[in-house]
Amino acid sequence: MSHLLRTSRLFAWLILTGLSTAVIITSGFYLYLRPGLPPVEQLLDIKLQTPLRVYSEDSKLIAEFGEKRRAPITIEQIPTIQLQAFMAAEDSRFYEHFGVDIKGLARAAIELVSTGSIQSGGSTITMQVAKNYFLSRDRTFIRKFNEILLALQIERELNKNRILELYLNKIYLGNRAYGIAAAAQVYYNKPVAELSLAQMAMLAGLPKAPSAYNPLANPDRARIRRDWILGRMRDLGFITDDAYELAVSAPLTASYNATETEVDADFVAEMARSEMVRRFGEEAYTDGYSVTLTVDSVKQQTATDALQNGLEAYDRRHGFRGPIGQIDPDTLANREPSDLVLNYPRVESLIPALVTSVDDENLVTSVYARGIGEATMAFETMTWARRYKTEDLTGPEPEKPSEVVSAGDVIYVHAAAETGSEETGTEEALPAVSLAQVPRAEGALISLDTDTGAIEALAGGYSFGQSKYNRAIQAKRQPGSTFKPFLYLTALENGMTPATIYNDAPIVFDDSELETAWRPQNSSGQFYGPTRLREALYRSRNIVSIRLLRDVGIQTTLDYLKQLKIPVENMPDNLSLSLGSGQLSPMELARGLAVIANGGYDVQPYLIDRIQDVKGEILYQAPKTVLCDKDCDQITAGTSEPENRQENDAKQETRVMRRLADERSVYILHSMMRDVIRLGTGRRARALGREDIAGKTGTTNEQKDTWFAGFNHEIATTTWVGFDQPAPLGRREFGASTALPIWIDYMKVALSGTPAAMMPRPNGIVNIRINPETGKRARPGEDGVFEVFKEEDAPAPLPPESESDGNGNSSGDDLSRQIF
Repeated sequence: MSHLLRTSRLFAWLILTGLSTAVIITSGFYLYLRPGLPPVEQLLDIKLQTPLRVYSEDSKLIAEFGEKRRAPITIEQIPTIQLQAFMAAEDSRFYEHFGVDIKGLARAAIELVSTGSIQSGGSTITMQVAKNYFLSRDRTFIRKFNEILLALQIERELNKNRILELYLNKIYLGNRAYGIAAAAQVYYNKPVAELSLAQMAMLAGLPKAPSAYNPLANPDRARIRRDWILGRMRDLGFITDDAYELAVSAPLTASYNATETEVDADFVAEMARSEMVRRFGEEAYTDGYSVTLTVDSVKQQTATDALQNGLEAYDRRHGFRGPIGQIDPDTLANREPSDLVLNYPRVESLIPALVTSVDDENLVTSVYARGIGEATMAFETMTWARRYKTEDLTGPEPEKPSEVVSAGDVIYVHAAAETGSEETGTEEALPAVSLAQVPRAEGALISLDTDTGAIEALAGGYSFGQSKYNRAIQAKRQPGSTFKPFLYLTALENGMTPATIYNDAPIVFDDSELETAWRPQNSSGQFYGPTRLREALYRSRNIVSIRLLRDVGIQTTLDYLKQLKIPVENMPDNLSLSLGSGQLSPMELARGLAVIANGGYDVQPYLIDRIQDVKGEILYQAPKTVLCDKDCDQITAGTSEPENRQENDAKQETRVMRRLADERSVYILHSMMRDVIRLGTGRRARALGREDIAGKTGTTNEQKDTWFAGFNHEIATTTWVGFDQPAPLGRREFGASTALPIWIDYMKVALSGTPAAMMPRPNGIVNIRINPETGKRARPGEDGVFEVFKEEDAPAPLPPESESDGNGNSSGDDLSRQIF
């Protein structure tokens, strides 16, 4: 009996010694590791790496920047059954343990002893949160012990729902998807709340091994994992037997769904990205900012399409430059067409295609188009393809397909809106495509809200993928005759009127810096004699502009440009200034045009309307614009509370836009520029059927730059077409044939459904009937036209008949000074 007692005491002491040793060792580990553990409070302020997202003014996604796809959501937004799926897969006793599951750790220890290697970590969801947020992924005992200690701290500081929310927003689920919301989008293109039970179980199976159980890479293993989780959910009482049977019989429906942008606006997206990096550094890509731009999605998409279509139309007028590649007959016979077109990139809507056969008899060409497959190309889509020789010279119109392409040619095609042909004789018609090519010419389009300066649409070139160069804001080009409205406005501000007459006659200037004298001409090469300024503007008479600048003064004009805040650094100080020989970017020209359009107020173009953080709180709000005529300093340039904003959102500043030009002069210029549409070089724009539009075409020497700048009182839009390296576009190409059609295609949509917007008539304006030949008041019974004047600049009242020469001129007038 005493022996049994002694033995029992020995075992008791051994157990106590073992426990004491374990406690001492554990305490030692804790005391050693505790100082290096991060405070759990960091979890409350943790910033999940969430991409930068850029949206249009009407909340359409334009772009997403950042390595990790993530869309953090709250636990209230996640269905309970989805939470249960993850618990069944990862930690069924999550709501019961204190952060560490003793059973799970014991199981992991037994597996280690029996197999000699780590089979499972015995980790709880809380321990995975500790690992994912704070620790490395090394499979070591030290890291595991740190994980346990952190889990215990986390459980003391945070409630279970918060821990589960952190876990579901952090976990990696394959295909760059971090968090459950991103995974639901990537695999099923749905929000979490719309997933089926089978889909929920599939996502719950991914954390164990995102690559091994990925439904896209390993569908069979993914199905096995999904069905095992569904079985666990049934055994745990989360789902019924019927729900289980229905879910395990469901097919795999996962597919790759990249984040789809809703607007083709790469150039404005890059402008927004660049500005965000300037403001926030590299954190712009990871801190979950949302940027809302001023661009309207419909107008922006229209601008992109209009510019691309206009450049393609110009390109077709100058012929076909041939295939972009050639496949030799042996390669063509021995390799799959799908492999042969892979080396050729898609450019916007242009698709690389391999010509497989040419049938001159039936006027049909067979091609294999990347992403489409076998297709047919009717000869009607190829008749434009005269052989390119120079910008001014093309070959004859082709009469059969073989004059354009041959088998083995690699070309670009457009996918046709309608596919197939009833004449193919096949049960299933092949898709139809049309011949295309990437334009060599480039262009830009900028559209501004004239009151606020908000950029409503911007396209900086044919393809951002081909060239990141944003011609809308970076290209410095000669504006040509689109500069003339600024010259004419200067003249109107200095006493000239639309009825002032100048002689459109040859003029010669000697210049010591030139080898020959300068003999400027009109674009037509003709001269038209005495011409009123109104007609000179809408007919874009160069000689009149030169004479006008000479009278107004070069320095006076440059000073007035500075007043309008138009850059003059690249403006010449000679008479060629009148012909637009200086340099402006399309944006600078568009801004100046907007000043004219809004009645003479300053305009500061801007793109970003607001910036929000990952929680939706507004960090920046674009200033509210106030147009001011006088006493502007009394307007508070401070802040005002935006309507319908959260209490702690950024307050909205006020931006005061002062008057830069006399409203009467601007009103008269509007009238003159509307005649450019009604009677002059912009007549094509009459197709819009609106009386409120005004504008000016522009074409530089040798047609190297072509423009159209047009507006109504609310929207101003400028388009430019030219080569990146200035070169002639062709002798028959002008602003009216290249840039204006793009402007029309855009404005047709931008103005659709909007009422006419004319500048209100200011005080101090009079309408007077004049003799169009002399610019003087018309006498009763004399042919005349009505003209608009500032009161102080109106023609003098008619003298008595006895003091007149019979032509409406008083004896003291010297008309020759104005003419010669």
